[in-house]
Amino acid sequence: MTSNLSLADEKHRLRKEALARRRAMPGVVRIEKSLALSDHVFDLPISAGAIVAGFWPIRDEIDPRPLLDRLRQSGHTLCLPVVADPHLIFRKLDRGCAMEDAGFGTMAPGPDAEELRPDVLLMPLAGFDQQGNRIGYGKGHYDTAISALEKSGPLLCIGIAFALQEVELVPAEEHDKPLAGILTEDGYRSFC
Repeated sequence: MTSNLSLADEKHRLRKEALARRRAMPGVVRIEKSLALSDHVFDLPISAGAIVAGFWPIRDEIDPRPLLDRLRQSGHTLCLPVVADPHLIFRKLDRGCAMEDAGFGTMAPGPDAEELRPDVLLMPLAGFDQQGNRIGYGKGHYDTAISALEKSGPLLCIGIAFALQEVELVPAEEHDKPLAGILTEDGYRSFC
């Protein structure tokens, strides 16, 4: 029990430090680095025509929307996560669709939008390390969604973050699934 508590404490510390670095970034710099993501769209190992789940940014997260638009222009179907029980669901994102609160401060298409099973998850995160381990926000939304989605086929998980969110070492637990890669403003890095 003590080791689980120490892992949780260490993750909490790393999350807090990485998020503080992100929060300290000036707004203009955050925008420029977010726009730079789309410069690396063709470096992503995404199969043609894949269904890609992005995310609607909250607080001071990197903004993947320009990247998502480039993916849409490249022929990918897009969807966004909605907090649901027992795990996230993903609704199709069409241009001009009505958006609504999707839980955890995010937005997504409403219940009239088609529910999709993504082939690729572009995931927000608090921190990541050189081995592809990630620290989420501590609610487990993506962990449970990944477990459910992997039961129905292959799933490519790519973290999306600012480069300054990298930490030396994430204390990974048995249930943690490493990322296939990370996309930052500096480009795509594969962990496979």
